[in-house]
Amino acid sequence: MKVLVPVKRVVDANVKVRVSADNTKVETANLKMAINPFCEIAVEEAVRLKEAGIATEVVVVSIGPKVVQEQIRTSMALGADRGIQIETDAELVPLSLAKILKAVQEKENAEIVMFGKQSIDGDNNQTGQMFAALTGMPQATFASEVKIENNQAIVTREVDGGLQTLSMPLPAVVTTDLRLNEPRYAKLPDIMKAKRKPLEVIAVDDLGVALKEHQTVLKVNAPAAREAGVMVSSVEELVEKLQNEAKVI
Repeated sequence: MKVLVPVKRVVDANVKVRVSADNTKVETANLKMAINPFCEIAVEEAVRLKEAGIATEVVVVSIGPKVVQEQIRTSMALGADRGIQIETDAELVPLSLAKILKAVQEKENAEIVMFGKQSIDGDNNQTGQMFAALTGMPQATFASEVKIENNQAIVTREVDGGLQTLSMPLPAVVTTDLRLNEPRYAKLPDIMKAKRKPLEVIAVDDLGVALKEHQTVLKVNAPAAREAGVMVSSVEELVEKLQNEAKVI
């Protein structure tokens, strides 16, 4: 069984981001970049399926310029068998990403396509669902547990009311939530081995996918700075400020 895992290059979650001077994007120059944390969880789960003898191959795919090979190599150091880079310099929206990944899936024919539920830059939470709709594959989003039994994916997912368990025939799409697992750290020998694992580079034009402008970013603003708090000397003063200034009581 083959597992295909799309991974995205994002600004490291521990880095403070800043908006560009022209307010058109988040400035990424000279910032530490990393695998999107939810994608890293997806890689970890795919590797665990392989270690359990359920999956036979884990393939990671990333869309972007040459620099995304860094995140592909990191994924292979975590246990993925090979990588695919879809080369493009364009800033793509979720629907375009889903169309490209559909073309990759048609080539790879993976039994499970495992996404992170969302990326921490756009926070759209759309690509996995759009991919499932385009391919006609059953999907389970926000997975907190994944089991494969009798050619079925049994997925426990987190919903507003608690937990929901779904059973789906393979091939299927799964998007991973935070509580699914805790990704491992790459060991030095695995990092060295990852350099020798196969990495295929495919130009986006070679996939024959028609991409369009689906949306336009008008402006990017940094969040408003929080005002400093106020120290109070007594409970009475606190109640007075909540009542007359904050007007919450």
